[in-house]
Amino acid sequence: MCELCNSTDLIKEDGVFVCKSCGAKYSVEEAKSIMIDGTGEIARTVKIDISSELMNLYEIARRAKDSNNSENALKYYDMILIKDPGSWEANFYIIYFRAMLCKIAEIQKAAISVSNCIVPTFNLIKSNVIVEEQENVIREIYSRTSLIAEMLYNGAKNHYNNIDIQIRQKYTQEYINNVTSCTDIMYTFGDRLTEVFGEIYGITAAEAWKKGVSMHNGYIISLLNKQNNKDIILQYVEKIKKYNASYQAPLINTSAGGCYIATAVYGSYDCSEVWVLRRFRDNTLARTWYGKTFIETYYTTSPTFVKWFGKTKWFSRIWRNFLDKLVNKLRNNGIEDTPYQDH
Repeated sequence: MCELCNSTDLIKEDGVFVCKSCGAKYSVEEAKSIMIDGTGEIARTVKIDISSELMNLYEIARRAKDSNNSENALKYYDMILIKDPGSWEANFYIIYFRAMLCKIAEIQKAAISVSNCIVPTFNLIKSNVIVEEQENVIREIYSRTSLIAEMLYNGAKNHYNNIDIQIRQKYTQEYINNVTSCTDIMYTFGDRLTEVFGEIYGITAAEAWKKGVSMHNGYIISLLNKQNNKDIILQYVEKIKKYNASYQAPLINTSAGGCYIATAVYGSYDCSEVWVLRRFRDNTLARTWYGKTFIETYYTTSPTFVKWFGKTKWFSRIWRNFLDKLVNKLRNNGIEDTPYQDH
């Protein structure tokens, strides 16, 4: 307490304590002698100073975050974490902005780090954020998590597609590791959100699962165990429908999937003509790099093509003529038209 004006608002400046009310100055020893019961006031003032510094750091960090300045945001959130280790914001955004700065070779590692920070972040929110503000925080994290997952996913996919087609197969496993890790971000977000908070944010969890399903379906054609992955997608489809009954599951592009155009033309996936085409796909096309590229391109584009035009007369007429000639040629080359199970 200041001896002149009784103010308790003391602050340390240039090695002395100054009363902010009247300007009186005290040495460290004098300040000690006027502390109430030897406790409290100076400690309180120092705490206020730290709090003020922390507020400034949050302001700078958020400004960098909102302007998408990843390097500065990472720098200042790192400083915040030292002073405020219980901050969900600092804990989450340090991981987030590190991931934003990753290189192609670091995509899997970055995606895994984002997945791993989800539960600790949710626990900090549940413990330290008042209930009335939790929904807005959850929506903010969902938006950011969705953004980073999609950015890393597209980065991995574009990088893979830009590799020379003659050597691309050598990098397929790396590509699968990358996009799978990105998909896991969205699955993990939804799973852990309902685990930590119950069903109160079920709609947000379903949004995360929907994005995960869409991403998963985008590379399932490249996976070896397609049926197992299809089952995983269908499990998430059911979880989504719990909160969104009108949700329509996507066409799942496994190697056993579709022959979409042929199925639309001949009216069945299990008929002699389609059995011939499926054997040709699995036993001939799938054994070469250019054949695999054709298959992947076909299963990426044909579902949409069939959705829009599959029931039109011109579609059936044009494709029926082409496919009949191809099937007859393949039969003449010895490909059987008996019942067939996909590889």
